[in-house]
Amino acid sequence: MTRSRSVLLWLPVCAHMAFIFAASSVPGTLLPGRLWDKLVHFTVYAALGVLFMLPLTRGRLSNVTLRTAIGALALSALYGISDELHQLFTPNRSSDPMDVLTDTLGAAAGILFVVVVARVVLERNTVGSPEVRKAGSPE
Repeated sequence: MTRSRSVLLWLPVCAHMAFIFAASSVPGTLLPGRLWDKLVHFTVYAALGVLFMLPLTRGRLSNVTLRTAIGALALSALYGISDELHQLFTPNRSSDPMDVLTDTLGAAAGILFVVVVARVVLERNTVGSPEVRKAGSPE
C-alpha cells in the first residue's frame, strides 16, 4: 500500500477523534440529559470503531480478521479512556467509567457490523465466483 493511501485511510479516524475532542471540550452546563448522553457515546464510538477498521484492514474487506477487530476495539477503548481524562480538565465535566464502558460497547457494535458485512460480502463473492461454480458442477 502506498504511503498516501495509508494516510488517506487514517484521515477519517483523525477527523472523528478531533470531533470527539471538540465535543468533550463543551462545558458540562451545556450538555443534554444522562440517557441521551449514553446514546450519543454509543453512537459516536460505534462510528469510531468502524473508522479504525479502515486503516487496520488497509481498506479491504478481505483483511477483516479477529486481529484487526481486536486492534480497532483496543484503540477505540483507549481513546474513550483518554476522552474521559480530558473531561477532568473541562469546566463542569467529570470522568465517568460508565462512559468508557458505553464507548467500548459502541465501538464493539460498530466493529461487529464491519465483520458481518465483510463476511456476507466475501461469502457472496466466493459463492458467485467462477472457480466455485466450476468446482461444484458435475463433469
